Amino acid sequence: MDALINLLSQSGFAHMLWGNWVMFAIAGILIFLAITKEYEPLLLIPIGFGILVANLPLAEMGSNDNGIISLIYKAGIKTELLPPIIFLGVGVLTDFRPLLGRPLTFLLGAAAQVGIFVAAIGAFYLFGFNLKEAAVIGIIGGADGPTSIFLASKLAPHLLGPVALAAYSYMSLVPIIQPPIIRMLTTKKERLIDMPQARPVSKTAILIFPIFTGVVASLAIPSSAPLIGMLMFGNLIRESGVTERLKKTAGGPMIDIVTIFLGLTVGATMDAGRFLTAQTLMILAMGAVAFTVSTMGGVVFAKFINLFLKKGRKINPCIGAAGVSAVPMAARVVQTFVSEETDGRVNPLMAAMGPNVAGVIGSAVAAGVFLSLLF
Repeated sequence: MDALINLLSQSGFAHMLWGNWVMFAIAGILIFLAITKEYEPLLLIPIGFGILVANLPLAEMGSNDNGIISLIYKAGIKTELLPPIIFLGVGVLTDFRPLLGRPLTFLLGAAAQVGIFVAAIGAFYLFGFNLKEAAVIGIIGGADGPTSIFLASKLAPHLLGPVALAAYSYMSLVPIIQPPIIRMLTTKKERLIDMPQARPVSKTAILIFPIFTGVVASLAIPSSAPLIGMLMFGNLIRESGVTERLKKTAGGPMIDIVTIFLGLTVGATMDAGRFLTAQTLMILAMGAVAFTVSTMGGVVFAKFINLFLKKGRKINPCIGAAGVSAVPMAARVVQTFVSEETDGRVNPLMAAMGPNVAGVIGSAVAAGVFLSLLF
């Protein structure tokens, strides 16, 4: 009997605290949403499971413990290795033709980053975060998980868990968050704007774009080179037409493996002791502000551009909402919203892909700006 009692006293059950149960519930919600609603399942399931194992007492499965996940965390996150590899895969999967066919939409991708800076300023002045922490919170507004993780790992590693959770959660909630904002900021007449066809893009332009953009952006803001450089390298692999094996590997097995490691280790940073704090609630709140303002920034700037465009050349301002870099979900949300609002007469999916892919570049550049100023 004494042996049994001793065994139980050394089990995880004897060391469970209320915080562990709360984290189990959070993990369950993420996994539930991923499976039943298909909200970013490739990310939320690994993150949810990572949270689960990190809150198993005595299991040493947290990223800050001494187990196998800690090993991956130290090798992949602390060295900043995994996020750029994700960007390499994203580059392979991204088609920049919609952006090159409508260069004007690049501005929408830039405008939709305004929430990053608004939230960063708010976090600093209103909530008392220091400059590095405020920058990491602001980047949530870019709706770009790898960029958020990359920046957090360099500027504020202690905020990695809640920042990553906020970034991926708001990415998954794009279909819920964005339509009311777009509806509030646009009129029925504006939603009916049917944009002309994009101009054709030459093969030469497709090939030059990743090289030119990667070099110029990295020279202008060297801190953005790990993200922008890998993004553009991946895109060159995609468009070159002669590296099919590399393209399949970078856009398939490699990004899948890295996504598993990234999701698990980020989830495993969220043990109850570090996550269940008032600071986490403030980060989630400011993240929502950042994402909302970014969406508004894209739409409002599209309306501003229309003031200078001739009739017949105006852009549908709804596509500005796609400037956040949740690719391609934000563009699909705009397409669904506009199509439903116009009874299927206007379908701006390809037009929305322009600012959408521009947003990927924009959020990476914003991260580079923060690193240049604060690191």
